[in-house]
Amino acid sequence: MRITLYTDTLGDVSGVCRFIQDMARIARETGRDLTVVTSTAKPIPDEPNLVNFPPLIARSMPRYPDLDIVAPPVVSMLQHAMHRRADVVHTSTPGPVGLSGRLAATLGGAPVCGVYHTDFPAYLEDLYHSRFMGWATSQAMRAFYAGIRRVFSRSEEYVSALTKIGVPRERIVALRPGVETATFRPEFRDDSVWSTVEGARPGAVKALYCGRVSTEKNLPMLVGAWKSAHARLSSSGVETQLIVVGGGPYLERMRAELDDGSAAFAGYRHGAELSALYASCDLFAFPSATDTLGQVVLEAQASGVPVLVSDQGGPRQVVGDGVTGLVLPAFEQGPWEDALVALLRGADRRIAMGAAAHPWAQRFSIRESFEHFWKTHEQALLTR
Repeated sequence: MRITLYTDTLGDVSGVCRFIQDMARIARETGRDLTVVTSTAKPIPDEPNLVNFPPLIARSMPRYPDLDIVAPPVVSMLQHAMHRRADVVHTSTPGPVGLSGRLAATLGGAPVCGVYHTDFPAYLEDLYHSRFMGWATSQAMRAFYAGIRRVFSRSEEYVSALTKIGVPRERIVALRPGVETATFRPEFRDDSVWSTVEGARPGAVKALYCGRVSTEKNLPMLVGAWKSAHARLSSSGVETQLIVVGGGPYLERMRAELDDGSAAFAGYRHGAELSALYASCDLFAFPSATDTLGQVVLEAQASGVPVLVSDQGGPRQVVGDGVTGLVLPAFEQGPWEDALVALLRGADRRIAMGAAAHPWAQRFSIRESFEHFWKTHEQALLTR
């Protein structure tokens, strides 16, 4: 079986990109015929099954300069598709490249699978403060996913979201979550990593946020909770610091809000350095209420770090509430403040949760996720 996966995002720093690159890597390692096609001006890994068609035009997304909007060379991509003749086409993103994949599938007569990686209606409504933008994006999603034979949801939580935009329930498959457990492990803790983060204090007990630094991640609520929690902890003699890994449109505002030394901003990190940052922190805080899965939550737990997540969205489904972390009301600052204080002050409970988090994460194997991904495409090919 030959699968061609079309994605608008492969050179960005995100859980979606890591997932797609993991699928491509495991396909190479297991001898499966999966080719990933994209169009980006950003660098991508140099691998034989990753194909980049340089865009005709690439512009930064308004209000989100870290993301690009591109015009791909559709004719060249279709020529590639006709030469490759995939048995199944997978559209990973509902952008210009994903639409090119839909067109390639139509011309080649191949069935189409897709995935709902990102809750774009919620993200864009929040980013542009416009309910109309959220509604219009929902309508665009409805049109994009119409007729797709199998649509992956990244969690059970978002199955209902897909049915609301018109995807029949029998076509929806909740993809088994997975994390690369060899990359994220407690033994990668290395306090020397703090010398690479400006303003980081090696002796402080550290909470970590990793992801897009944008308001749709519910970061203004976390900032408020952190300010209050930090003040309470400081008054009781506990030195703490929030470490922020990533970038985005809220970054400068977040820096300004936390300019008292209670936070340090690490920017984008990759590979071994990212693994060390995870394992060298003491608590992971991820307040997003719109993530379909939250790959970073799995990565933190695999690194032996307890997690705080919201009670909305996909992340809560990969957390052992009260065992590997806590599930908290998404938009109530008080419970987040109290949880930060309790776990950063109380080493025994925090350490016990971290010790439970690593074995918990081992059940979410990226290879099992790949096998589920591949088998679903095989079933789509056989279903007429």
